[in-house]
Amino acid sequence: MTPGKVVNLRTGLPRKRRAGRPMAEYDQLPPPLRAWLAGAALPWSPRSAKRLWRDALRKTGGDQQQALALLSAAEQRRLDRDATIWAAPPDRISRATAR
Repeated sequence: MTPGKVVNLRTGLPRKRRAGRPMAEYDQLPPPLRAWLAGAALPWSPRSAKRLWRDALRKTGGDQQQALALLSAAEQRRLDRDATIWAAPPDRISRATAR
């Protein structure tokens, strides 16, 4: 293995490095969004989280609780999209549990 090489990244999700100051961007996020990010399953960038947050607030008429629910639903969709890499196909699972 090459030193410094990242392994075990079998995922279909995009991976990008951003220029700028991500921690400063994170510090400027609204507290409810920062709290949600602290428990998120995926490593959201501050920029994409802020964009999703603004869209969610617009869709919910400013209701932060509903906006947080939309963020969780969006994250679940991303996880579901990537699950095919980590899980056995459904027909294999159903056959294995039927035994």
